[in-house]
Amino acid sequence: MKNSELNTVDRRQAGTGELSYELDAVSAELPDFLNLLPMAELNSFPGLNSTISVDECMSREVVWKSERADGLMALFPLKSLDVDTYDLKPSDFYPMGVAVRILQVRESDNGALKVSVQGVSRIAFTQLLTGDTPSVRVIPHREPAPREDGTLKPLVLEARRLYAEVLKLIPGLPVELFKINNLLEGEPVILADLIMASLPLGSQAKAEYLMIQGIKHRYLKLLEHLTIEVSNRKAGQAISRRIEQGLDRRQKEFHLREQLKAIKAELGEDEGSESGQLRDLCRRLASLPLPEEARAAADREIERLETTPPLSAELGVIRGYLEWLADLPWGNLSAEPRDMARAREILDRDHHGLEKVKRRILEFLAVLKLTAETAGPGGAARTPILCLSGPPGVGKTSLARSIAECLGRRFARLSLGGIRDEAEIRGHRRTYVGSRPGRIIAELKRAGVMNPVFLLDEIDKLGISGQGDPAAALLEALDPEMNSSFTDHFLEVPFDLSQVLFVVTANVLEQIPAPLRDRLEVIEVDGYTVQEKEEIAIRHLWPRELARHGLAEGELALPREVLEQVITLHTWEAGVRELSRRLSALARSRSVPKAEGLPFPAEVSASELKDILGPPVRRLEARALEPQCGVVAGLAWTAAGGDIMFIEAACMPGSGRLTLTGKLGDVMRESAQAAISHVRSRSRDWSLDPEWFSRQDIHLHLPQGAIPKEGPSAGAGIAAAVVSLASGRQVRPDVAVTGEISLRGLVLPVGGLKEKLLAALRAGFTTALVPSGNAQDLELLPPEVLKGLEIVPVRTIDQVIAAALLPSALDAPGAPGGEDFRQAVAG
Repeated sequence: MKNSELNTVDRRQAGTGELSYELDAVSAELPDFLNLLPMAELNSFPGLNSTISVDECMSREVVWKSERADGLMALFPLKSLDVDTYDLKPSDFYPMGVAVRILQVRESDNGALKVSVQGVSRIAFTQLLTGDTPSVRVIPHREPAPREDGTLKPLVLEARRLYAEVLKLIPGLPVELFKINNLLEGEPVILADLIMASLPLGSQAKAEYLMIQGIKHRYLKLLEHLTIEVSNRKAGQAISRRIEQGLDRRQKEFHLREQLKAIKAELGEDEGSESGQLRDLCRRLASLPLPEEARAAADREIERLETTPPLSAELGVIRGYLEWLADLPWGNLSAEPRDMARAREILDRDHHGLEKVKRRILEFLAVLKLTAETAGPGGAARTPILCLSGPPGVGKTSLARSIAECLGRRFARLSLGGIRDEAEIRGHRRTYVGSRPGRIIAELKRAGVMNPVFLLDEIDKLGISGQGDPAAALLEALDPEMNSSFTDHFLEVPFDLSQVLFVVTANVLEQIPAPLRDRLEVIEVDGYTVQEKEEIAIRHLWPRELARHGLAEGELALPREVLEQVITLHTWEAGVRELSRRLSALARSRSVPKAEGLPFPAEVSASELKDILGPPVRRLEARALEPQCGVVAGLAWTAAGGDIMFIEAACMPGSGRLTLTGKLGDVMRESAQAAISHVRSRSRDWSLDPEWFSRQDIHLHLPQGAIPKEGPSAGAGIAAAVVSLASGRQVRPDVAVTGEISLRGLVLPVGGLKEKLLAALRAGFTTALVPSGNAQDLELLPPEVLKGLEIVPVRTIDQVIAAALLPSALDAPGAPGGEDFRQAVAG
């Protein structure tokens, strides 16, 4: 499909270019069939000469085939531009088209054909033939000569007047158009078509005009289009004049203000507070040690500021940008004492335990000191990005503050939890209203130095939305190879982050995107034992809560045995956040009588814990009180630390079907299937009836069904529960089990062992069965865990069965594994 082309510089303004007319063109006879050329926009009318552009292969073939024949072809406008020209249907076209005679064909530089045509007659088609080239059976539309009855001439005169007005409103049109308008006064049919062809109307308007029967009706439609065009042109010129007047007024105000400044300067008068502020801003920028690119950007914006009219909205944007540049800490660094003895003292003062973590931090600080001494001032080597990973409340944020104090650097913190927009990290571009730099640049401005300790808190809580991926935006900031030229979208100049000491925190490492996690050096911050929590409470939490509630130190005593009950009975956590809230409630209980001037006990007693803190929160099912069949205590790791996860197995007559409930993930479901398959394959080794599994349906359930559960570490516990159920041997209530099981019966290593064993110790278990492959992790356990738990390394499921199950089956009537039970199942 091809468009008519009008040979003029600005088609939309001119409407037509070298349009000409032939009064005798409409007298030619037409054959029954004509080659069809589909048109996206039709500008050809009977009696008018025009040029069309053809570049599609099929359309080019139509032109060449028509020229070799009689030189005639049919032009029909398409209803839509989405039509497939190789699969044409009659419904794709408007019903009226134009038969044209080819006058000349020439090929342009880009390969398209420029075809000069002459309109012959309005036509309709009754049949569409498709093939290599489409053709149509046509019916010429012969319109009788207009009869002058006094009604046509006024329409023609009004059309000529409006068209002349349109031509005057469009500057730069050829003079020939004015002449044609006058010469065709006595040819109303061709004049109407010429005016319609030259107007900047769409394809639909011209196709509808072509279908109108009767010259008077066409003139009425033409007058409608001309009136609208004149009105639009006049409105556009009025708007342009108002804009020009506004610009002239602002330019005049600008020049007058500049003259006023010059007069005041000559008289030695003050230019005003606003001018003084701008002058101070320029002086500040000139005094800063800006990098080359930042200096060039500042100079460029200052030049724009000097030439921008005072009332322009752009003035505030430019000034805000310059103020941000001036407020950033270019070249401003904190002095670093790098005293290792002082650093050790600060870490020991602020944090009890965490020896492994503190040792790694001291190593990190030692490397910083040595590399800085070797490289000289401002030339410290690139440092790794520390990631403190662990449950909530174990002191990750306070460790970052201690690092800043050890180094003598300022501390900046950015909480990443819930951030879903990339612009929060890299800033908004200045094209947006209310744009501002990203949070990293904003925090550096607040810190006032280029080398703070910068904490990115909760990096595993970043979100993703349609506004981009914030984690991807952090890649540049946290990559030591690239962050020396970090570019914020608002500043659009590089800012050096290489001297910033980034520390990030996370609860779940797996939720950090892999490319970002690859840039981090992870330091695990594990949960605390009961003894460690006691020391933290006595040294830090209790004195702080007394001060917060207006109580002097020593005014209210908290005995260690009472504190131990608070920790073991009224909290269940890896950290000390909930413990801090419980201690706050104890201190608060004495604030009211003290404020009223009443006496109060000077010591917290165990008997009043229930009244102040409520009933114990420690779950009753944390440890089974008596041996049971088919119930095994498993150990789980969560983002909040270790936990107890009971595995319950039950059986019922059936066909060997396995049911798994408790909101289990795919990995845990596969682990359960592997455990049962191994037990069935070795049923005779444990004196189990092989047919029992085909006659019984087994149901495995892990309580707390609202909580999703995932991972393979419950495999050993599931196998033990199924063996207990099938054999009737009870499970020891003081044993907790963790370990992945293979189809060969091997117990494979698991992660999070320390947190799991701490949970077992808190729950009152005395024995823990762990994979022998985790032996190296046992060396890192606190002495309290090794003393309070008997940790039994196991390599196979046989060792798990031997250690976790009591030796003999129950013989009580109906009990699983008892004789009565076996007879009932057999029946």
